[in-house]
Amino acid sequence: CLYHNFRAGFYFDGTLSVSHDVRVEPNAPLQPENPVSTHLYKRRWLVVMLFSSYSLCNSYQWIQYGIINNIFMRFYNVTSFTVDWLSMVYMLMYIPLIFPVTWLLDKKGLRVIALAATALNCAGTWIKVASVRPDLFPVTFLGQATSSVAQVFILGMPSRIASVWFGTKEVSTACAIGVFGNQLGIAIGFLVPPILVPNVEDMDELANHIRVMFYITAGVSTVLFILVITVFQEQPDIPPTQAQAAARLIPAESSSYMKSILCLLRNRAFVLLILSYGLNVGSFYAVSTLLNRMIIMCYPGQEVAAGRIGLTIVIAGMVGSLICGVWLDRSKTYKQTTLLVYVMSLAGMLIYAFTLDRVHLWLVFITAGTLGFFMTGYLPLGFEFAVELTYPESEGTSSGLLNCSAQVFGIIFTICQGKIIDDFGTLAGNLFLCAFLLLGTIITALIKSDLRRQRANQLANTAVSIDPFDCTLMIEKH
Repeated sequence: CLYHNFRAGFYFDGTLSVSHDVRVEPNAPLQPENPVSTHLYKRRWLVVMLFSSYSLCNSYQWIQYGIINNIFMRFYNVTSFTVDWLSMVYMLMYIPLIFPVTWLLDKKGLRVIALAATALNCAGTWIKVASVRPDLFPVTFLGQATSSVAQVFILGMPSRIASVWFGTKEVSTACAIGVFGNQLGIAIGFLVPPILVPNVEDMDELANHIRVMFYITAGVSTVLFILVITVFQEQPDIPPTQAQAAARLIPAESSSYMKSILCLLRNRAFVLLILSYGLNVGSFYAVSTLLNRMIIMCYPGQEVAAGRIGLTIVIAGMVGSLICGVWLDRSKTYKQTTLLVYVMSLAGMLIYAFTLDRVHLWLVFITAGTLGFFMTGYLPLGFEFAVELTYPESEGTSSGLLNCSAQVFGIIFTICQGKIIDDFGTLAGNLFLCAFLLLGTIITALIKSDLRRQRANQLANTAVSIDPFDCTLMIEKH
């Protein structure tokens, strides 16, 4: 429960004084003692677009090896499973590092996190430039591991940037734009490597193609690092919403990171969301990592087509992300939208599973696009629903726990589905994921929709709109 005692005094000079005392019970949303002025800065769009750009550069690297798995197998003389680890290292690094990184976010803020992300990303790309030799697979793995550490500083930030910089009516759209950059990077990772690195026989020529790809990535990441140093700002001078103003009132020394984690884990609705989010996004990670293997198995010699199918999945998903973000800003129907998209992700996975091994490759493009629209469109929904369920806890902490779940399930699903595909074929491997998506749908239906951030903004607006001719107003909110 949250009790607000408002006092409104109307003075003879026409001014209105509003104050209220607040007693907050555990897990109740906080409010500023007095509603404060808010302001939206144009700079917010520059901040979110810059974040999306360096997120793009990082996520591109995640998939750049996997989509031409067979080519890197031959160049470095390693197994398919070894190349898969160049993707799975992104998931593996996230699990132990997310807790210290979210602690650093709470203590140091967005700018420090952005600098760390772009610096690590830049370092990883230049290490890979030095790895273009058949006997230097450990060096390329080190470069990929360095970039994967950068991902820990990136993946959970969209909801935090949206809350810190954007207004109530655009926060979900801003979060979707943040996710959009990450997904666009994956799309480019599906499309560009098969074009830049064709499957040629001459090893020296192949090395030159790989080197060009790595140099391009290193150049882009260096420019983005410089831009973050010169442009990226911690937060606006005036908060964009009453909820963000309330969050700023919480003294840093009064908050405990471990208490925040324990509080989130005692939130039953959020724990259910952690599980359902992990099952959905983990399935997406597995499909993306193993896409080349599945397409080559059903359609030999179609490396470029595999990249284009991956591109179709992600482009459709970016459209889904933006549509879902705009819809949430307009409707605020978080649970209903999340459940609907989850059901459609399951349906899309079933259709994709039963049509992948058919003769017509064009059909795979259509079914893969349908799958991507809903499965990738789910990403900003999960972030924003989590912020609503956990306010006023840090958005970085809640997003970090969601992503940690996704990485754990991503590793498990990638290893298991890869083994099933090798032993029983692509249909059995995809039906394995369908079973877990069905479980995730059931879990999502059990989540209680407790929209705390929305309630906080509504209470603040109620305080601002008090009738000045009423001497005293008492509001009890249960």
